[in-house]
Amino acid sequence: MKILITGGSGMVGRNLIEFLQRSSNYKLYYPTSNELNLLDKSSVLNFFQRGKFDAIVHCAGLVGGIQTNIQMPFSFLNVNLQMGLNLIDAAVSNKIPKVINLGSSCMYPKDSEGFLEETDLLTGKLEPTNEGYAIAKIAVAKLGEFAKKEFNLDYKTIIPCNLYGKYDKFDPENSHMIPGVIRKLNEAKFLNQDAEIWGDGTARREFMYAEDLADFIKFALENYDRLEPFTNVGFGFDYSILEYYESIADVVGFKGKFHFNLEKPSGMKRKLCSIKKQNSLGWNPKYSLREGLSLTNDFFIKNYGI
Repeated sequence: MKILITGGSGMVGRNLIEFLQRSSNYKLYYPTSNELNLLDKSSVLNFFQRGKFDAIVHCAGLVGGIQTNIQMPFSFLNVNLQMGLNLIDAAVSNKIPKVINLGSSCMYPKDSEGFLEETDLLTGKLEPTNEGYAIAKIAVAKLGEFAKKEFNLDYKTIIPCNLYGKYDKFDPENSHMIPGVIRKLNEAKFLNQDAEIWGDGTARREFMYAEDLADFIKFALENYDRLEPFTNVGFGFDYSILEYYESIADVVGFKGKFHFNLEKPSGMKRKLCSIKKQNSLGWNPKYSLREGLSLTNDFFIKNYGI
């Protein structure tokens, strides 16, 4: 199978490439942004026409943590929307049979207290702190869905829970929660300091190790016709932010105290995806939270030298 992977230098893309390279069944292409500019529509059309790919996995995107999303809503909407629309349009024009588009759980309404079902999309208001990113993700996912009705091209969107793992961003300005906390607690341990938690620590999140998502994408490519247009992927249970801090502290060996900064945003109160469709497919993640955190911390120590 000849597969194009966009965003091959990002966390999901790099984990996916490494995972698929373990099999001889795939011929992988993962161009850099200089080789394939997803913001240039004609460039994308020509690249797809020359490549004659069997499948595309769209991992590329402008991503960041809550602080960056708050500061740059225009960029998060504009860049992610343009890239996704250009990709889906080029796939349709070249009649590429398989497209797996990566969505995000921030696509769901912000006020849900229970499990987020795929049918909940567009049924309520979005979380303001990442609204730009969410709108872009929703639009691209719906465009992929509409390709079936108009062109009989069956494109899929996978909606993973929050992710972490090797090749994540550990920069305090751009990181998501888990890599940011891994860095914070390693530095606090080294400096013998306490650590700050944004909000009151009660917000709940579901996180999955990135290699597990790579495993599911491989499963999806091999069982493509069994997938519905939208499929959540995750663990099906969540932890509070404080519980994540405590688990990471245990892995890192941090013995200091936590202080809550109630002036900082906490984001959505809860964001837990239903995995009924995933379970019906017979797939489950392999890494426990402890295993994933340990591997991610090892990666951070090896690459950042703390």
